[in-house]
Amino acid sequence: MLQKLTLDYVGPAQHMELAFADRLNLLTGDNGLGKSFILDTAWWALSRTWAGEQAWPQPRHRRQAQISYSVRGKARSSSQVAEFDTATWSWRRRQGRKPNPGLVIYARVDGGFGVWDPARNYWREDSETMAEGTVGGFLFSKEEVWSGLVIRRQSLFDARQDVTVLSNGLLRDWVSWQSSNSSEFHTLRKVLEVLSPEGETLQPGKPIRLSPQDARDVPTLELPYGVIPLSHASAGARRILALAYLLVWAWHEHERAANLRDEKPTERIVLLIDELEAHLHPRWQRLILPALLRVVKELRSSATIQVIAATHAPLMLASVEPEFDPDHDALFTFDLVGSGNQRSVEVRKADWSPRGDANSWLVSDIFDLKAARSLEAERALEEAKAALRKPNLPIEAVKVIHHRLHEVLKDTDPFWPRWELRAKAAGIEP
Repeated sequence: MLQKLTLDYVGPAQHMELAFADRLNLLTGDNGLGKSFILDTAWWALSRTWAGEQAWPQPRHRRQAQISYSVRGKARSSSQVAEFDTATWSWRRRQGRKPNPGLVIYARVDGGFGVWDPARNYWREDSETMAEGTVGGFLFSKEEVWSGLVIRRQSLFDARQDVTVLSNGLLRDWVSWQSSNSSEFHTLRKVLEVLSPEGETLQPGKPIRLSPQDARDVPTLELPYGVIPLSHASAGARRILALAYLLVWAWHEHERAANLRDEKPTERIVLLIDELEAHLHPRWQRLILPALLRVVKELRSSATIQVIAATHAPLMLASVEPEFDPDHDALFTFDLVGSGNQRSVEVRKADWSPRGDANSWLVSDIFDLKAARSLEAERALEEAKAALRKPNLPIEAVKVIHHRLHEVLKDTDPFWPRWELRAKAAGIEP
């Protein structure tokens, strides 16, 4: 579990510090303020592998730049400090064995994934490098999640390549699990059921062939209007299907690797998720985060889960109000503060306060909107509210405001009863 992450002269601010809760952590804020950057750095702290480009120090402060973090393992916690080495142009950490954070899964917003497995991605006691015969965290592109992940290395003895198949991919594994009625397929069905949208279960159908020229059997979903191949599913469904597959694949592969090493499977799972709501209808958005907290129990009933998720969706925050426990959960906001050339990014742990519905979250200090309406309607409302405070405003000015309000709000908006009194006082008939 990741307990704390501190960045000095790295990323969009001179200093950023997050003390994570042990269960659910939500990151909110405007675009470009560092939420995805924090997820990338958290993944590196837990896996020692960058999911993409490594973080760079701020140019004027390379010698002062640091990434500090604290990880709690099975029996202990450990704090680490990494400094930027300009000779190797990389981040260097102290050597030595690090605490085991558990199984780590990173769902990136581009559809790619990262998996760090404590039974397959362990480290040497005295080295910054991985133990011989292992690899760093497994990194899947969006395509590799579906088609498989293979590592090719040049043989030391001849011109051949050594090939290691890390994953067969969703399409082949799904069909293989289904045809053999394996424990993986039973787990997959349960995970899909938990993650399904409201009123519709993601139900596997029988595999089919897509064309006479394609020899592969392709998994299908049974939908209310018929059976479709997974490759034809909606963007939202495909992302959840990929997440469900990676959860099942990562867990069952971890169990097998732990068994081969005569170890017990981990009791800790860390999920890093960037914009879980991407492509999802609001009916699905308000279910998916609570469902994700429950789904780990389908993998291992005794497992504990830590989620660190970035979101732009007020409905996601509204959806966790019944679940949120300030003793085990946290909400972080990323804001741009200051003015002119002195503007900077500030991260703070927000006081949790239920708002009741998505609109209330939109106009709260978390999202900072003045109104849960169009920008034109917001401006017209501001003008109308100002007019309510000016009883001597000329009638022609009131008529202009009335006409503008009618254009953007129509006559069904709840603001109209307040405004109609002002309009009638100015002699404007409904």
